[in-house]
Amino acid sequence: MNSPLQHELNAALAAVLDDMQQAVAQLGQVLQAERTALDTSSSEALDQAGARKQAIMQQLEQLDAERQLLGREQPEAAAALEPVWARIVVSLRECHLLNQRNGSAVNLRLTQVRQALAVLTGHAGESELYGRSGELRTHLRSQVLAAA
Repeated sequence: MNSPLQHELNAALAAVLDDMQQAVAQLGQVLQAERTALDTSSSEALDQAGARKQAIMQQLEQLDAERQLLGREQPEAAAALEPVWARIVVSLRECHLLNQRNGSAVNLRLTQVRQALAVLTGHAGESELYGRSGELRTHLRSQVLAAA
């Protein structure tokens, strides 16, 4: 491969990794914002964080596909940039932990809401909407508790 083309491919790979680093940093910020939205029960902020998180994940998938393609074309450059890639992987693991933490908070809230609904509908302990055979359990629907 001629030197100008090789240099261009090396620069492209470095640029992709730089873009990935920026995207991962943004993902970390969005995950922090998502946690704040969960803590403050702000559904609008939670929706915004979720949409932004999804867009960043799609961007990261595209960048990773480019990284893999360029890495196959330029294995020497990929090897030279391995420390950068290793930092990205560490940052992604941190984001994964943040996402799991947020998911745990969501699951806890969901459990609390289900328990509250079960108490309100008079079916405490019956948290499933569908029975074991898949039939809809209509008796779990809201019922009038008092009449005026």
